[in-house]
Order: sequence, then C-alpha cells, then structure tokens
Amino acid sequence: MVPQEFFGIGWGELMLLLVLAVIFFGPEKLPEISRKAARVIHTVRLLANQATSQLKEELGPEYQDLTMADLNPKTFVQKHLLADMQEDLADIQKELDGVKMELTGSVTDMNSAGKDVKSLVNQSLSAPSAVATGSAAAPSLEAGAAATRLVPWDTEAT
Repeated sequence: MVPQEFFGIGWGELMLLLVLAVIFFGPEKLPEISRKAARVIHTVRLLANQATSQLKEELGPEYQDLTMADLNPKTFVQKHLLADMQEDLADIQKELDGVKMELTGSVTDMNSAGKDVKSLVNQSLSAPSAVATGSAAAPSLEAGAAATRLVPWDTEAT
C-alpha cells in the first residue's frame, strides 16, 4: 500500500522539495545530506521509543499497552480512567432501554384502551333514542337521555 502523504506532505510537494534540494545543494552533496537526514530521523525515533518505554515502566504493569496515541489526554482518560465505568454505563443503558420498552408498551396499551372507550362512547351516542312519544316533552327527554349517556359513570352509585 502506497501512502498518500509522507509527514503530511503530498507527492507533488515532495517532488518539489526534491527538485529544490538538488538545486540548492547540488547533485554531489545530496547523498550526504540524505544520509544525515536519515540519521536524524533514526535518532528521533529511537528517542521517542525510549521515552515511551520509560513512561510505560514508570506507570506500571496496567499501562503496558500504552501507545503514543494514548497520550492524548482525551484518549488516555477514556481508555484508562473510565474503563471501569464503561461496564456500569452499559448496564445502565440496558436498564434504560428496558424501561423505555415497557413505557412504549404501556402507551400502546393506553392508546388502544382510549380507542375502545371512544368507540363505546360513539356507539352509545349514535344509538337511536328509546323515548319515541309524540308529546311535547319528548324532545327534552331525548336531550336529557343524550346528556346522561355522555357521563361515563353510574349516577346512582355516586
């Protein structure tokens, strides 16, 4: 796999730097300068590896899997200090998911019960009136009967 960038420098920029190096230093000094640059890079890597191993040694055995990316404070805290809390947080998340499912089921049950009550009320309102007399008092009785049908409780029991 060919990397797209080298130290954050693209291929075009790298070629431009090489051409500038040939122009400034000349073709006879370029091999010597590249050897010196390779030694500097090797020395920097060696120092970084030694610093990492010394840090691992001083931190103790629980930090043996430490990498340079872990030295980022956010990553370090997440990986080492919050590791114990992650299991607890996962358990709490599972419990909350269970409560959410129970509440969703309860809301569904209440919605279906509300629809049942609504349909019963609509059926009782749309039923023909049992009072069918030709007297003048009949309309007021029908209105009273409709009003009592709207009340969902037993008036004699209260």
